[in-house]
Amino acid sequence: MNYLKLSISVLFFGLLMNVGAQDKKFKIHTVAFYNLENLFDTINDLNKLDEYSPIMELNTNKQEIYKQKVHNMAIVLVDIGKDVTNNTPSIIGVCEIENKSVLEDLVNDSLLVQKDYGIVHFDSPDRRGIDVALLYQKKAFTPIRSSTHELKIYDDQDQQRVYTRDQLLVSGMLEDDLIHILVNHWPSRRGGEERSRPKRVAAAKLNKYLVDSIQVTDPYAKIFIMGDLNDNPNNVSVKDVLNAKNKRSKVGLKDIYNPFIGFYKSGLGTTAYRDDWFLFDQIMVTKPLLEKDYSSFRFYKAGIFNKSYLIEDSGPYKGYPFRSWNHSGFSGGYSDHFPVYVYLIKEVN
Repeated sequence: MNYLKLSISVLFFGLLMNVGAQDKKFKIHTVAFYNLENLFDTINDLNKLDEYSPIMELNTNKQEIYKQKVHNMAIVLVDIGKDVTNNTPSIIGVCEIENKSVLEDLVNDSLLVQKDYGIVHFDSPDRRGIDVALLYQKKAFTPIRSSTHELKIYDDQDQQRVYTRDQLLVSGMLEDDLIHILVNHWPSRRGGEERSRPKRVAAAKLNKYLVDSIQVTDPYAKIFIMGDLNDNPNNVSVKDVLNAKNKRSKVGLKDIYNPFIGFYKSGLGTTAYRDDWFLFDQIMVTKPLLEKDYSSFRFYKAGIFNKSYLIEDSGPYKGYPFRSWNHSGFSGGYSDHFPVYVYLIKEVN
């Protein structure tokens, strides 16, 4: 497969595929998701428990370390999909960010500022102030409407409300295509996978409700579900509640396709703990993105972005994601999660 530069705004590079006896040219966009691992500022917000974030626990050089953390995130974002598109992702879902201010610092980093990213962000009720958000290149994507959806869950012992991240829904135009994007950061496995499972099942049910509400009015809606789900593709929340499928041939009109099932079955993951790998970070799509008519944008392929500089090269955590924070403070790394991405293609006449 070869890549051919095209003089097309937004895309910058086309994908040249040999189909039958004839070459066809395609526009291509990258859609990505990245857990930014505690991207918090250095200001103590009295309305949040942000003092428990790693950067607030530092005694010195907070501002310098914050700037380096932001820049490290930009290094990764500018690199996702670049080998294929010669461009940064058109759309990026993010989680583990404190507020809109840290995202403004990120998109204004020297590596990203020329790409002119917009931000969709809402403050969530999470006790630590952890939010999700969407970044988008303004030349490629135009938001039409956005909304935040509260997940109401309760502790299994004292029945007290557990305040967690909202789910973000953004609808807009990717060039001439209407798409819908759900950005997630589902409840953690604190207390153990089994005990915490109902919280993630509840999160999946809210996702399914939002997908259904879109499909009621438009069964052919192009929907993306992305996020750090704190569950693998084979867990109940994804496999049963979302009923996400691995084989394209099994995906019905209103069904969900999960290309990361195959990665998980192959033993790949996006984060590791106690020598076990987990594929918590996923991007799923609905049936209309799988059609073979490339007159509009369709799903092409998915991937885990795990280049060597994102991997610990020595020590007890060799092979793990090269995270930003450890017991000694700032490590100079990136995140404890690898990003994930999908490519979308559209035929060019």
